[in-house]
Amino acid sequence: MSENAATTPLELTVSPDFSPEHIAGWYVFNTWLQRRLGERIHLELYEDFAAQRQAIAADKVDLIYANPYDAAMLVREKGFVAIAAPRDCPDEVVIAVPADSPAQSVEDLLPGTRLAVTRDPDVNLIGMILLESADLNRDNVSTASVSTYVVLARTLLQGKADCGFFLKEAFDDLSAPIRRQLRPLMTSEISLVRHVLLVGPRAAHLREPLQQLLLSMDDPASDGRRTLEALGLSGWEKQDQEDTEFMIDLMDTLMV
Repeated sequence: MSENAATTPLELTVSPDFSPEHIAGWYVFNTWLQRRLGERIHLELYEDFAAQRQAIAADKVDLIYANPYDAAMLVREKGFVAIAAPRDCPDEVVIAVPADSPAQSVEDLLPGTRLAVTRDPDVNLIGMILLESADLNRDNVSTASVSTYVVLARTLLQGKADCGFFLKEAFDDLSAPIRRQLRPLMTSEISLVRHVLLVGPRAAHLREPLQQLLLSMDDPASDGRRTLEALGLSGWEKQDQEDTEFMIDLMDTLMV
């Protein structure tokens, strides 16, 4: 066991936009990591983006499954390095309306539309770009921010908003009865933006062994396959520095 493991545990956290269905899966993953790496790792799940960013600013976080927006900050300002990303799991955005909405396309949405969003920065960024085809922007829509995608769906079904932005993975994870009462108007097809697992400076010694461990989780002989299932993932793929810089540059372009 390393000297680091004998002192303060490393902290692992997860972007707050993950599906509530996978909370237990992240605890399983953390236990599995500790056993396989011989490191003490504490999993801390923050209730919202603001709380997580405060922890990042205070240098409490060592390992993080981060959304693309926060990944840019972590790499450029905090010295984190991305080592892996979930396979076949890009961050796409769904603009959805209640099933009985008269709107049949984004272009049917009018100025004054009531928009419901979470505080998921990359989803909101991409969603607003999609609304540009209807000549909508932050100045001519009213926006209500809610805590989770489940609450966002409820807000739409209660008639408190006309449309909402969902991370596609979160939309697909809604229960079937809720999904049947909603209708997607548009889904992004960017494909190059995705969550990534990053390693901070205090955990730099884990970069190579952790990457190797993640990339082999879906091996038929590995005991990591059940852990992957608990996370709702099919596997991990390597994320190198060039991939990461390209994604960050893309996010910068989208923000212009």
